[in-house]
Amino acid sequence: MEYIALGTSQLLVSRTAFGAMTLDRLADATAARRLVAQAYDGGVNFFDVARSSPQSEAWLGAAIKPYRKDIFVATKTAARTIADLKGDLYASLAALGVDYIDLYQLERDEGLPEKGGEDGLVDELIDLRRAGLINHFGVVTESPDVADRVVRSQAGWETLQFPFNVLCGEVAETVAAQCAEKNIGFIAMRPLCGGVLTNIPISLGYLHQFEHVVPVWGARTEEELRQILYFAENPPVVDEQFLKEAEQLRAFFN
Repeated sequence: MEYIALGTSQLLVSRTAFGAMTLDRLADATAARRLVAQAYDGGVNFFDVARSSPQSEAWLGAAIKPYRKDIFVATKTAARTIADLKGDLYASLAALGVDYIDLYQLERDEGLPEKGGEDGLVDELIDLRRAGLINHFGVVTESPDVADRVVRSQAGWETLQFPFNVLCGEVAETVAAQCAEKNIGFIAMRPLCGGVLTNIPISLGYLHQFEHVVPVWGARTEEELRQILYFAENPPVVDEQFLKEAEQLRAFFN
């Protein structure tokens, strides 16, 4: 497994991250624990979840107990007020069974809080980091406008999570390049386009070209995760044939 520093956070994370938001779709907590253990055994040390999936947070928390000191945990909040932010954070800490969150992410698809802003969110995040309840903070968005604001912001956002896959095109590539220039950690959400894509070699090979990008793979089965881990260790060669197949894939869906 390859590991990279995630932007200014300097978290040394696996280039293959585990998206735990859909753990609650598995049969039970035992199945979730097996999948998380499989990822960890394969070298994954970065696990991403969300407060909007409370059962997934709880199942991830139970699964990571043996590995907590060796991994990084990220979760998200859609809070718009300080009270909601703190409420979500404490709920996530309890569900995950941890004392701190390595990366706390604000979900925002319009507007962006700034340091010293009226909502006080960025200043509260800074205070929570100072208190040791979170170590780093970033933004999750599907909006190119918000992504652009993150890149230009002076608020100290350390990471950006944004949709990026073989179907996304120039907009996502531009955002990824801007993050690299500003040393903002770039986390690729929906690398399989929310389950639309099933060709893991093409999907992973495409993203593997971008050395600073960390895809969050929401594996739904042990076999799917096995393939992701295999191709993470043995990435496809991006040659003319690969590019041709990638273009055919785009043409099929577009």
